Amino acid sequence: MPTTQHLQLLAPLSGVLMPLDQVPDPVFSSRLIGDGLCIDPTSQTLCAPMAGVISNLQRSGHAVSITDDRGVQVLMHIGLDTVNLAGKGFTRLVEEGQRVEAGQALIEFDADYLALHARSLLTLMLVVSAEPFSLLTPDTGLVESGQPLLRLNLAEQPANAASAPEGEALFSRQMILSNPNGLHARPAAVFAQAAKGFAASICLHKQQASANAKSLVAIMALQTVQGDALQISAVGEDAELAIKTLAELLAAGCGEAVAAPVVSEPVAVVEAPSLKVLRGVCASPGSAFGRVVQVAEQSLEVAEFGADQAVERRHLERGLFQATQALQGLCDNATGDAQAEIFKAHQQLLEDPSLLEQAYALIAEGKSAAFAWRNSTEATAELFKKLGSALLAERAVDLADVGERVLKLILGVQDSAWVLPEQAILIAEQLTPSQTAGLDTSKVLGFATVGGGATSHVAILARAFGLPAICGLPTQVLSLASGTQVLLDADNGELQLDPDLAVIEQLQAKRQQQRLRHQRELEQAGLAACTRDGHHFEVTANVASLPEVEQAMALGGEGVGLLRSEFLYLERNTAPSHDEQAATYSAIARALGPERNLVVRTLDVGGDKPLTYVPMDSEANPFLGMRGIRLCLERPELLREQFRAILSCAGLARLHIMLPMVSQLSELRQARQMLEEEALALGLKALPKLGIMIEVPAAALMADLFAAEVDFFSIGTNDLTQYTLAMDRDHPRLASQADSLHPAVLRLIASTVKAAHAHGKWVGVCGALASEALAVPLLLGLGVDELSVSVPLIPSIKATIREVDLRECQAIAQQVLSLESAEQVREALHRHQQTAVVSSLVLEN
Repeated sequence: MPTTQHLQLLAPLSGVLMPLDQVPDPVFSSRLIGDGLCIDPTSQTLCAPMAGVISNLQRSGHAVSITDDRGVQVLMHIGLDTVNLAGKGFTRLVEEGQRVEAGQALIEFDADYLALHARSLLTLMLVVSAEPFSLLTPDTGLVESGQPLLRLNLAEQPANAASAPEGEALFSRQMILSNPNGLHARPAAVFAQAAKGFAASICLHKQQASANAKSLVAIMALQTVQGDALQISAVGEDAELAIKTLAELLAAGCGEAVAAPVVSEPVAVVEAPSLKVLRGVCASPGSAFGRVVQVAEQSLEVAEFGADQAVERRHLERGLFQATQALQGLCDNATGDAQAEIFKAHQQLLEDPSLLEQAYALIAEGKSAAFAWRNSTEATAELFKKLGSALLAERAVDLADVGERVLKLILGVQDSAWVLPEQAILIAEQLTPSQTAGLDTSKVLGFATVGGGATSHVAILARAFGLPAICGLPTQVLSLASGTQVLLDADNGELQLDPDLAVIEQLQAKRQQQRLRHQRELEQAGLAACTRDGHHFEVTANVASLPEVEQAMALGGEGVGLLRSEFLYLERNTAPSHDEQAATYSAIARALGPERNLVVRTLDVGGDKPLTYVPMDSEANPFLGMRGIRLCLERPELLREQFRAILSCAGLARLHIMLPMVSQLSELRQARQMLEEEALALGLKALPKLGIMIEVPAAALMADLFAAEVDFFSIGTNDLTQYTLAMDRDHPRLASQADSLHPAVLRLIASTVKAAHAHGKWVGVCGALASEALAVPLLLGLGVDELSVSVPLIPSIKATIREVDLRECQAIAQQVLSLESAEQVREALHRHQQTAVVSSLVLEN
């Protein structure tokens, strides 16, 4: 027979006690979340009613849950609808996972602020684990914080009281959460209550985390936010009905008013063994058919304590030196600047003073070099993950990679080589940049991971190697048996587990066509980019080094449309000297020759590209602060020095100077005056052409005024899109919507071209849109004169121009300007592309 024990709960704050029936919120008053009581507070500090662990603490600070060692869960919720305050008025005094004592202060709140901005101050204390209780004080009247309030009756369960349901796990499709404040207490309670109505064991999944769907606290601990991708799984007799019901409930908002539910596809239930498709996010485009190879990082044994401190310091220093040398080798052998920059960043991590200080401090305490290094890197990586920044979370992967590299060198452990068959599709929890860089692309056709992101260094490397890749897959992918045949369709973010033979044949035929087309493009790279009706367009290159310039010329580039001069300034502790700059610009100009354009963009730093040797104040939003021309005009000697260095190559190529981030005519005029003064001092009789980037909406809207004072425009579609749509292009949930084919962006491009041509000035596009073959007919139709593109894509963009008719391009351009969304524009361009292919085949035959 089970025995009964008791637990006493203290009043979490002082105030007037009220029964739940009087709470003006049906979810609480109906005891959907749990039974308990309500206090109208007269104090402003919420305290722990019992000892236990903080099992959930909402980011907004309005609710907190405590779980004791016997599994009792108590939720305290300060005020009604206070989740909408987004943390204002609350001060959290504890952290999730922290053990607290009964009576310990948990949250302070500003009662005056809450009274003005929330529906009510009524504070709930609910026993969500459903233990029966009795009141130790009348249910009305005053209570004091810390006063004994409830007595819980705890029945001990026999050890074999419950068993897990048997059967295969069923999974719903991924769903996008619509609730404005995520699954906070109210919708979480509705979901958990509905889940309790089923016998099946049910889990709610968010990326790699999961929660018992019948536990309110567990659901809240997922810390969901609007836009999260969620999935439901269930095991048991009624699992299919449970998933169907709960998926519909989740889509409908769990009792909250939400916008039309967003589902990645119609909700369907599939058994794990017969699951056809796993969905994630495209990290690198392309597709491949092959066999699953599950890979994992080897486990390393590390002794905590070391020998002599001096010996352990030498071990660490040797490991750091050898790792630096290895990374330098990767930099030297990189096939492009993007890959090289990744491993330069890894080298910088090895020099980070904070990491080294932590490691040396642990060695001084008697720890081994391996233990000290692993501890410092893991702690810092964990900190990155908790800061709420997707970018920092991805950098945590880089830090883990660097940490593992040094750790193996300290321990003298050789990398265990993966034994890979032909046509391998790698499956992993996560790959590191080092692992990706070392892949044998003769055997590996692509990879799919649970972790990672489209902006991660692993994704950048995959794109550089031409390997299709998917990230963000559900964890079921890790249970696929090695040898399973799969179709990796990265373009659609899908891993097809039982691909249809016809689909595979179609894919292979398409890939063969792409290979033949690419080969033909390379063979014809030297041909001019002339449309079928005889209009020539200049295709130039976006570059950041002399080797890239040389590669661009070999691939048929007609000049440099964007030289990113900041490559001379980044990744160093002092500014480049005049001689170093002048020598670099002159070498690039000589490689081009006097008949080709060289467009040098002046220093574009600030925002996401700060300089260590240029002091800058911390900014709440650096992308709207001191960057580009603003920073250079504030530090005029920096700009004057660069002007002098650029002018030294005048005459070696057709020199153009371009100013970034211009939004006001006064900025252009001030920079022009400085350029004229420097040219006069050097005795130059003719100034190089001076233009501006159109990447701020203000410049596009005033293009008619700018056009009278510049020699050319170059449109930076990346920033122009970001600023026009007010969407961070690196935001994990908004990046797909920050599309340069949005009609608002296209209208700004059209008006810029019209203003420039009215003054006889040419317009180029140097942003990512120019490198997208689908957008080429549109840009030509809008009147753009030059496309400056990513170096490897020069042959493809030139070939695309040769396949189109300018009149047809102008027609499609006018058509899409009246559309409503980027999706509609892309659909129209795809239709135009298909028509153009048919027309081209007719002409050839």
